[in-house]
Amino acid sequence: MSLYDKIFLPRTITLENGKTVQQPVSRMPLIIVLVLICCAVSVKVTGFNFATLAKRGEQFFVILGDMFPPNWKYSSQVWGPLFDTIKMSLLGSFIGTVAAIPFAVLASTNIIRSRVVVSLSRLLFSLVRTLPTLVVALIATYVFGLGTLAGTTAIAVFTFAYMGKILYEEIETVDMGAFEAAEAMGASKPRAFVCAIVPQVLPSYISNTLFCFEGNVRYASILGYVGAGGLGLVLNERLGWRDYSGAGMILIMLFVTVFIIETISRYFRRKLV
Repeated sequence: MSLYDKIFLPRTITLENGKTVQQPVSRMPLIIVLVLICCAVSVKVTGFNFATLAKRGEQFFVILGDMFPPNWKYSSQVWGPLFDTIKMSLLGSFIGTVAAIPFAVLASTNIIRSRVVVSLSRLLFSLVRTLPTLVVALIATYVFGLGTLAGTTAIAVFTFAYMGKILYEEIETVDMGAFEAAEAMGASKPRAFVCAIVPQVLPSYISNTLFCFEGNVRYASILGYVGAGGLGLVLNERLGWRDYSGAGMILIMLFVTVFIIETISRYFRRKLV
């Protein structure tokens, strides 16, 4: 049998009981061809060029080299924006995760029987997730003005959509036995939800909240590019003035901060498992 026959033609398999079944044709070759076609179209549309990448790619490392050694004296000017970034991330994460709870419940098919309510709630999450965080921050700067309030709003909107989707998917996978038993004993649906569903999803919910906070610290550091405050403002300023040693100091302090937050968050998430 040729390689073409093995891949593209269905095969007949004889089972131990003597019956024969026909194995379906593999779709993997078609998938590979489609992926290659999509890659070729993407290269054509984006103008990607390996020669340019090989020729100019080294300039990225030249700029990184200019950032080190960093300007340690500049650290005194980084503390304020760094704390602004952490405060934006913490407050935005808290608001987003709390605001997502009622909408996640409304989007859960095992709790809400109305398809209209479920569809509208999921549509809301889908619409919010399509908005890039930088775009939300830019809109917020027009509404609230320049500063950390706009950045906090952008992080809260992103966290709302992210945590909402994860939470309603978790609610739909819980064991409904305790919930149905509570309702059968006369408990209201909200009471049954608090007593039977919340204990099952709470550890995962807290773990995902901590994970989301970690990421938000990194995301918040670039919101200053659109005037939303935080480290992005001074980072953009240093890069604009070609002060790469000052930018290196900012990146080092951000790296250390994110590492500490991730370490603490990982410890608490491990305790929740």
